[in-house]
Amino acid sequence: MLSLWRRKASTAETGDAAPLPEVAGVSEDVKALAETLKRDTSGLGCEAAQLRGTLEDATAVSSRQTETLAELVTKLQDIVRSQEQIHQETQGGMASMQLARDSVAHVGREVGGVVETLKQVSDAAQEITKVALQTRLVAFNASVEAKRAGEAGAGFSVVADAVKDLSTQVESISKAIMSTIGNLDQRIKLLAADLSDKSDATASQVGRATFHQALQGVEAGVQRISQAADASRGLTKGVNEQIGLMEGEVRKARQELGAAFKRSDAVLTVSERLMEMIASSGVQTSDTPYIELVQQVAGQIAFALEDALQQRRVTIEQLFDEQYQLMPGTQPVQHATKFNALTDQLFPAIQEAALKALPDVVFCIAADRNGYISTHNKLYCHPQKAGDVVWNTANSRWRRIFNDRTGLASARNERPFLLQTYRRDMGGSKFVLLKEAAAPITVAGRHWGGLRLAYRF
Repeated sequence: MLSLWRRKASTAETGDAAPLPEVAGVSEDVKALAETLKRDTSGLGCEAAQLRGTLEDATAVSSRQTETLAELVTKLQDIVRSQEQIHQETQGGMASMQLARDSVAHVGREVGGVVETLKQVSDAAQEITKVALQTRLVAFNASVEAKRAGEAGAGFSVVADAVKDLSTQVESISKAIMSTIGNLDQRIKLLAADLSDKSDATASQVGRATFHQALQGVEAGVQRISQAADASRGLTKGVNEQIGLMEGEVRKARQELGAAFKRSDAVLTVSERLMEMIASSGVQTSDTPYIELVQQVAGQIAFALEDALQQRRVTIEQLFDEQYQLMPGTQPVQHATKFNALTDQLFPAIQEAALKALPDVVFCIAADRNGYISTHNKLYCHPQKAGDVVWNTANSRWRRIFNDRTGLASARNERPFLLQTYRRDMGGSKFVLLKEAAAPITVAGRHWGGLRLAYRF
């Protein structure tokens, strides 16, 4: 009897036979064995689906980490470029200040020349004062002699008085020049001290810094900026090296996750094939009613589409339309096809009845061969809410393409039935663990898609 079960399982694997009714005469031991295998296989599928989902989440996190690290590297490169620019600008600033220092030194030397020239002018003014004094003395003597000469010296007396007055004015002007030069000389000396790069005790005592001292302070500040930029550049280089190591580790982790994901996928596939083999063995299991239901409903959908073709409610080209038109403003993305109106008319009555046919049914939907769900169950056919992706993901599941592993496998399956185990994404990081039975939908001799019947464990 066990060999009979194996032969039937092998036949189911090739896709040449539908689930058979329970075989008469099967011993209780075989039934118990099949039920135990089914239960253990179902548990294995559950664990494999959970593991696969966990690996999917870890892979998604790893991908986000990789993207974040790449963005961080880009930002650090921008920082390094800015630091290099700061370094170049500070070096240029130091050179400019040295040029300013040289220019100021030159101006200081020129100011020193002006001071020397003013000294010479002062000396000349002093000589003029002396000459004026002597001239006034000579004029006084000439005036005395003219008075002694009486009438004969009257004209000479006038000239002597005029010379005396002129010498007095010259002396006064010379003294004014010397006074102005003295004031100007003090100011220029102060300017020269400010421009001088030599320490000046007097200036320090009164709290007045020279230009060169101020310039030295600026130079010191620029130098500190340059040193800080260099230190920052060194630190950034170290961070870059660490991020490089992290990138390598994350890349390796992604590769390991990818390998683990493939292994978990293989385990899940084996468990699903075992469940199919057990269900095809002729021994009734808890999955048998759902397999029979999905095949029955798939036949009803196929009949309804065939009838619509015969009544010319739709053309074969429209029914097999694959030109999915993006519906603007939808998130998750929705698409429209030429058979939407027809499925909205035909599918709800059939699909909604299947939801109530057995306990624990979550959804019953027909998908075309690319995983496109034109008409979902009414519970999931709500119009989308703008900007609310989480709500839309859970409640607006029609007009969407589900081309994930489970969705495509069910849509493209052409065996009598297919059993799968998976996590269903409900949005907002919420998942539901489900089993899914699928059966092909054939219209006009062509594979149109598959009926998907999901139910809880």
